[in-house]
Amino acid sequence: MNVGEYGDRLLAGAPLDILEDYFNAHGWQSERNGDEEIVTAVKGSWTQYEMRAVWREEERVLQFLALPDIRVPAEKRGLVYETFGLINEQLWLGHFEMWAASGMILFRHAALLDPGSDGTLSIEQAEMLIEAALDECERFYPVFQFVLWGDKTPPEAIQAALVETVGEA
Repeated sequence: MNVGEYGDRLLAGAPLDILEDYFNAHGWQSERNGDEEIVTAVKGSWTQYEMRAVWREEERVLQFLALPDIRVPAEKRGLVYETFGLINEQLWLGHFEMWAASGMILFRHAALLDPGSDGTLSIEQAEMLIEAALDECERFYPVFQFVLWGDKTPPEAIQAALVETVGEA
């Protein structure tokens, strides 16, 4: 969906309001947790992702998280941390990490909003935040699967998952 398809909807405003509008425009059910957080679920090609945005008004920071449905068993955590290192050095925006308590993998990035704009978020910024997180999760989901369940080393998993085909079959 491009910006022109939003019709009379807000094109800039309070960050969580803009994200809620974006989610609704895509038919994604969302839930607000006060004035600081919004959560939705998005079906990707590999799995369902929980998308979560946390707004810190005082700092003017919008943190965006995408959580693929991947939990890492304790015995594989060292390999996954090595995988994060190899993946994260390729990323321009955001990074992958793991919540230690649950073993849940997530992609996280943040936007520092211009104080001169009263902390507003444009629909274009919202689209970029969401699409960047979803694109990176979709791109690297197979890498984590190869490491966790395919018994590949992190370099082997990255090479196997990121093979780009050339031409047509």
